[in-house]
Amino acid sequence: MEELRMSRVLSTEEAKSAIRQIQAIVTGGLTDQISQLDTQGQKLSQPDNWDGPLAATFRSSTWPETKAALDKAKQELDDLRGQLEKISTNIFSAGGGS
Repeated sequence: MEELRMSRVLSTEEAKSAIRQIQAIVTGGLTDQISQLDTQGQKLSQPDNWDGPLAATFRSSTWPETKAALDKAKQELDDLRGQLEKISTNIFSAGGGS
């Protein structure tokens, strides 16, 4: 007969604090800063704002690659935000934290 194993549940104050701090960083401006980078990169990508050999390289490769990375980072942060909501709900209810 197979033995039923219980999962370990642990939620220390350190874990609760880490969750709160990550949430504060993500919701406290990191995604806004990524959006601001995007806005400025778009401005630099316009030939009427900046042109020349370096600007052409920026428009054709540097910015598209950077924008893709920023978009991915923003999506990852949105995913992290959702996971943090689930994690914090579980940790705080399981650990009785406030």
